[in-house]
Amino acid sequence: MIQALYESNCPDLKLLVRGKVRDLYEVDSSTLLFVATDRISAYDVIMTTPIAGKGKILTQISVFWFDYLKDIVPNHLITANIDEMPESVQKYRDQLSGRSLLVKKVEVLPIEAIVRGYITGSGWKEYKSKGTVCDIKLAEGLRESQKLPHALFTPSTKAEYGDHDENIHPDKCAEIIGKDRADEMARVATTLYSKAAEYAAGKGIIIADTKFEFGVDASGSIMLIDEALTPDSSRFWPAALYKVGRAQESYDKQYLRDYLTSIDFDMHSPIDLPPTVLDNTLKKYIEAYVKLTGDRPKLD
Repeated sequence: MIQALYESNCPDLKLLVRGKVRDLYEVDSSTLLFVATDRISAYDVIMTTPIAGKGKILTQISVFWFDYLKDIVPNHLITANIDEMPESVQKYRDQLSGRSLLVKKVEVLPIEAIVRGYITGSGWKEYKSKGTVCDIKLAEGLRESQKLPHALFTPSTKAEYGDHDENIHPDKCAEIIGKDRADEMARVATTLYSKAAEYAAGKGIIIADTKFEFGVDASGSIMLIDEALTPDSSRFWPAALYKVGRAQESYDKQYLRDYLTSIDFDMHSPIDLPPTVLDNTLKKYIEAYVKLTGDRPKLD
């Protein structure tokens, strides 16, 4: 039976923050430890019930994409192998093995780099109301889940826990981090998305949209950080079931979101999830991993 990890406990490491899913520790002056727990969030609310094994799948998917996309932009990963990590980390291997990334410490850019290839979710909601996505004017007559003519960079601010990310126009992104850096972020993010989407399409998965995060190293070079193209940060749709004009079946957290909608979730209060929701959500994550990589995730 898979042992769930709701919260890591590594007292000899400096805990920097507990995010919605990840616990972040400082290992030394130049390295950090990202721990993917089995917490799951929806609508920026962390549920009280973990999904056992989810953090390990997220970690393995990120490692896969970091390797596949490394020719486009460097990433912060040093190693995901607990045996290659410092002794101060290895002493907690019972908690951390298979769900941790030792990474380079960089200056984090305060922008979520969202790339949309299809119109869905909050983008579809805004488009129906104003004909725009992040105040970017789009052509008239688009239908729900329709493929966009080209990948669209639609950034958002990075909210503190308990707050909601705010979608912003790319011009606002330039005001926050500078035009040159914002232009570079947009170019890199859309290139990453396009390469990943092309690969996934060959495996029968549509990546409708995704969220990247970036940092800057000591030399001023941009670097891909955090996670990469996981079911938590992306919408994965089975291509065989895709049909324009409606919401899509998915391999991501949409199953959980649909359940919460069905019970009139208040969008604020953490709740317990029933076993069927836990099991079916995990199955979606596993199915996505198998389709993308051709392997089963290591959950032991």
